[in-house]
Amino acid sequence: MYKIIRNILFLFPPERVHHFSMSALHWICQVGPLRRMLQRRSQEPAANSQQLSANSYQPSATTQVTKLFGLSFRNPVGLGAGFDKNACWLTELDILGFGFLEIGTVTPFPQAGNGQPRLFRLPKDRALINRMGFNNDGVKAVAGRLRDWRKSGAQSGAQKSSLLIGGNIGKNKTTPNEDAWKDYEICFRDLFDCVDYFVVNVSSPNTPGLRELQEKEALRKILSHLQTLNRQQPKPKPLLLKIAPDLDHEQLDGVIDLALEIQLDGLVATNTTISRESLKATKPAEWERMGPGGLSGAPLRQRSTEVVRYIHEKTNGRIPIIASGGIFNGADAREKIAAGASLVQVWTGFIYEGPFIAGTINKELRTTN
Repeated sequence: MYKIIRNILFLFPPERVHHFSMSALHWICQVGPLRRMLQRRSQEPAANSQQLSANSYQPSATTQVTKLFGLSFRNPVGLGAGFDKNACWLTELDILGFGFLEIGTVTPFPQAGNGQPRLFRLPKDRALINRMGFNNDGVKAVAGRLRDWRKSGAQSGAQKSSLLIGGNIGKNKTTPNEDAWKDYEICFRDLFDCVDYFVVNVSSPNTPGLRELQEKEALRKILSHLQTLNRQQPKPKPLLLKIAPDLDHEQLDGVIDLALEIQLDGLVATNTTISRESLKATKPAEWERMGPGGLSGAPLRQRSTEVVRYIHEKTNGRIPIIASGGIFNGADAREKIAAGASLVQVWTGFIYEGPFIAGTINKELRTTN
């Protein structure tokens, strides 16, 4: 059924379809019988985490909840940053059965992002190209929505949602790199009581100069400052770093050394790629017309897995990894877990496989053990 719907949706501009689809999902979730149908279809039990990765998972004695970073993930399948940038669809995505999701990337001040069109489909390769440019409503607005969401559950008497929220934070486009640490601090402080963990994003290819912050000394300034602030809190939050798939081994070694030195809680591997080498079915003339941007989806699967495996082997599993890149089904998720990932995130897979992707992957992980 979803393939038929997808073929219709793909006739229209991607960004407009995204907002239309999520608005439709919001309406569906307001209707009790439809909402319960979605919940039954989406919220499959999680896979047996001990069998998936003995080095990373710590299953509860009575449940299949995944324990990581001192948090309890109801299942290992999350939704990556960029899908719900402004924390507008938390209830709907909760109903769809994701174990966790990242809001953002959030910046201190609202920004419109890059000019449209800025999101493109490559259906022959099951991929997307985006150059969104951290378009978001700013950290104050996003933090307000997160507080309202948590408060609304408490006021309605509903059972507290077990969906975990990560705050993916970045800098404004107009902020010079030498002052980037200030932007990350603002976002960290404003979101601290609203999210369960943080992801520092210095790896998006769509903000000019941002990836320069992945260089070891620039990165040390940002991360060490955030970790200092974090340790001053009564209950510090897990702090992770999202990295690009385009780093070579020497650059990855620098990131690993720094992560161990600063005692980061984990890495997210990987962001989108600026490379087009993995595109096989889409003609060069097609993607050249789309212009620059980060490539995601099936073409990124292999490289993302290579980065996950390299980090896991280099550290002997000392740094937990959330894997992202080319995950469309249980086999893709299992590949990442076998390479050393503790959790997985989807994004482009949601677009191509549909809203039940989290439940489907969890079911496939469970039934193939």
